[in-house]
Amino acid sequence: MDVLALEAKNVNGAEAEKKSAPRPKPKAPKKAKRIVYFEVEIVDLKTKEKLLLLDKVEPTATVLDIKALFHKAYPKWYPARQSLRLDPKAKCLRDEEVLQTLPVGTTASFYFSDLGPQLTWGTVFLTECAGPLIIYLMFYFRLPFIYSPKYDFTSSKHWVVHLACICHSFHYIKRILETLFVHRISHGTMPLRNIFKNCGYYWCTAAWMAYYINHPLYTTPYYGQQQVNIGLYIFLFCQVGNFSIHVALRNLKSPGSKTKKIPYPTKNPFTWIFWLVSCPNYTYELGSWIGFTVMTQCVPVAFFTLVAFIQMSVWAKGKHRSYLKEFRDYPTLRSSILPFIL
Repeated sequence: MDVLALEAKNVNGAEAEKKSAPRPKPKAPKKAKRIVYFEVEIVDLKTKEKLLLLDKVEPTATVLDIKALFHKAYPKWYPARQSLRLDPKAKCLRDEEVLQTLPVGTTASFYFSDLGPQLTWGTVFLTECAGPLIIYLMFYFRLPFIYSPKYDFTSSKHWVVHLACICHSFHYIKRILETLFVHRISHGTMPLRNIFKNCGYYWCTAAWMAYYINHPLYTTPYYGQQQVNIGLYIFLFCQVGNFSIHVALRNLKSPGSKTKKIPYPTKNPFTWIFWLVSCPNYTYELGSWIGFTVMTQCVPVAFFTLVAFIQMSVWAKGKHRSYLKEFRDYPTLRSSILPFIL
């Protein structure tokens, strides 16, 4: 009986200790973070007139989001047509830039300018390439009003003329197919007015080349078939190389991604030139036109090749500088377009 009483006393004591023990205080609910909204003012770059005031813009909004809000107020200015900048003399802001990362306070002023009607780059590339393809074939088949009437729809007796037509057509058909199925174009649009300049250059030079190569009085290369073969081998080698580089650059980006990466050689030997140049697609493109020049021995082709080299060198230098600026570990051995030279 004493044992039972002792056990009951111990139990009661334990329960008393539990009751007397302090209970942990419940945690106070976390306070919600206060979102600081922005006030965005859009001003006309030329007139300095205030066009729109956007209130309570979220700090995570991108420049593209702001363009979309501006488009709602002014439907004629769709996002691709808008240029926004923080200062009248500054560069245009990229669509992916975030409002809270820009050097502005909670009240931001954007300067707007109209870029004019826009075309997608895919449309531009297709138009640029389809023109030379069709124009060259018009001269090859010697349509009326091009040469003397007695040569209408006649065919050249020189094999190199037919070979040149095949190579020229192959080049532009390849570019059209690459535009449709290979290229991932990062730039969305281009001003409509630029297409006349671009197409004018490509179409006119194609007509100039085609006129002389397909002319009834065209003379074959000085060194004959050997010179034609050398030019053909250079052309074909560089066309395969150019295609290989385009595929490698495509595989570097996932669909819809704008993340930039350093291009490196792959298992394809044609891409090994990446060890030496930043823009081997231009290197191979230049080589193709050099081969075409050797094969046809035509002055207009040589002129086109020279102008193309100058223009591609400008593009390649710009791309090379961009790589060096964006990537600290960018390979220092690389040149822009010509290994160890340029």
